[in-house]
Amino acid sequence: MNRTLRAVLALLTSVAALLGLTTAFAGTAGAAHPPAGQTTRYTMTAFTNSSESNMYVYDSPDATGFTLRKGPAYTPPSGLIRDPSIFKHTDGFYYLTYTTNWTGNTIGFARSTDRVNWTFLYNHTIPISGLTRTWAPEWFIDTDGSVNVIVSLTAASTATHFTAHKITATNSALTAWSAPTQLAGIGPNNIDTFVVKVGSTYHAFTKNETTKYIEYATASSFTGPYTKQKTGDWAGFGDWVEGPALVQLDNGGWRIYYDGYRAGKYWYSDSYDNFATWSTPTEVPGLSGFIRHATVLKETVSGGVTLPTNTTRSLQSVNFPSRYAVVRSDNLGYIDPVTSSSSTAVKQSATFTVVPGLADANCYSFRDSAGRYLRHWDYRIRFDSSNGTAVFNKDATYCARPGATAGSVSLESYNYPGRYLRHYGYALRVDLYQNTDTYRADSSFTVVSPWA
Repeated sequence: MNRTLRAVLALLTSVAALLGLTTAFAGTAGAAHPPAGQTTRYTMTAFTNSSESNMYVYDSPDATGFTLRKGPAYTPPSGLIRDPSIFKHTDGFYYLTYTTNWTGNTIGFARSTDRVNWTFLYNHTIPISGLTRTWAPEWFIDTDGSVNVIVSLTAASTATHFTAHKITATNSALTAWSAPTQLAGIGPNNIDTFVVKVGSTYHAFTKNETTKYIEYATASSFTGPYTKQKTGDWAGFGDWVEGPALVQLDNGGWRIYYDGYRAGKYWYSDSYDNFATWSTPTEVPGLSGFIRHATVLKETVSGGVTLPTNTTRSLQSVNFPSRYAVVRSDNLGYIDPVTSSSSTAVKQSATFTVVPGLADANCYSFRDSAGRYLRHWDYRIRFDSSNGTAVFNKDATYCARPGATAGSVSLESYNYPGRYLRHYGYALRVDLYQNTDTYRADSSFTVVSPWA
């Protein structure tokens, strides 16, 4: 974040606090990373440029760097598996719904115990006379526990005039469904509608099939009427984009994934102000140009990386094991050589107290012997005394992820998900995740006994 924008955000945060308001920059109230012994897992299901009949499954601890778990993971007995949407039901099974064909009146369903091995269940016929296309089904689980599928329907002879409808499961086995109900206010000619509920408001993201932009609408009821809030290139996502899918991050922000199908790119962007503004779109590392129309399921599972708190430790570089994270006299962070014959001052510069994260106690902050905290500023690592602001606390908080080698750790920025503490030219920074072995090694550290 540049310094001017950072100052503006800090000022607005302070003003809001004085007025007793919840600031947009604070994320969603109560959002936090899982406690020790648990971790967040994001599972992505997608079809690919190489096949519309095969689904691939990936997962990630951070919603940024995804690892292939199985591909192909599921091929239906006939037809396509475009637009696969995943959720986990109360019965413990994972369920898919998906587009079965370019034309027709059915959507498909499959089930899995482990997210990677899937069993075909059935194709469900949407009971509307004259349907020519039933595309892009998406799960939506409402706060009342109802299980719904949002599906884009048209009876036109060409792929136009789509409107969004919902069907609701009428039994817990998900084998019986209500008649379709249109989501009023979305359409005509809107497709790929994805809905999330925040508080009492339903937020819909949908592709305008005429303009090729992702639009945004809100309603107080799931079935509407929805009011279009934003149209055109309101969020900077560009045109000829489709398949929006949202997931909430552990720090309270929201991430949208979408398919830049004309350019052959796959993007994500983050929002922290109730969907009003979005970060500069970033390609999904390693998957952009390969996956198509994905959805992402967030779960809390056992595992994760735990660091000892209220103890002193040193951070040893994985790919330069003779070098350790240090603070130099210019207050900036580097990785420097440290040995048993180094001076007391050098050893002290490589020793930090690991404490619960200032912004989230389930993450971590690192304090040097002078009481200063390891924090980022313009993406550069420096050591500063706390000024007690929310901005500082977030800058100085890092969430532990598995590192590149056994026993190592990577430290993700709390307020810039997808950016990790890494060295570049021996200087410490927070840089965007890259799907390369070099980046993974540069951003991995072994937490070892303190030098001082």
